[in-house]
Amino acid sequence: MQRCYSVRIRAALAATALALGLTPAHAHHSATMFDIGHDTVIEGTIKDFQWTNPHSWLLVQESGASGRLWSFESGPPNILARIGVKRSQFPTGEKVTVHAFLMKDGTPAGLVTRVVKADGTEISLGSVGSEKH
Repeated sequence: MQRCYSVRIRAALAATALALGLTPAHAHHSATMFDIGHDTVIEGTIKDFQWTNPHSWLLVQESGASGRLWSFESGPPNILARIGVKRSQFPTGEKVTVHAFLMKDGTPAGLVTRVVKADGTEISLGSVGSEKH
């Protein structure tokens, strides 16, 4: 009888460990660092588009006197691909208008919601709030 309980306890522990390991990966952080209530527009030139996990990044050199380099966070490649976004849509050197929720601490970074290209094409990057546009 002792052995039967031991096997059950081990099985229960294994099941618990497995369940904890299956926690959704998308829950790794929140968007509380972004000012979600204020859509900000930044105009500039694409410096790089990093199609990487766990987040893709759009780097944009702001037009005008400040010329700041902005880092805009987006979703992972698999999610972007599912909503029709392609890596090739963001070539280096292209002028764009970025709509984003900026960092609350003033860092030149944000959560991109959509990008408007010079020809007027709009690309939604599926971030929080992009459904408003």
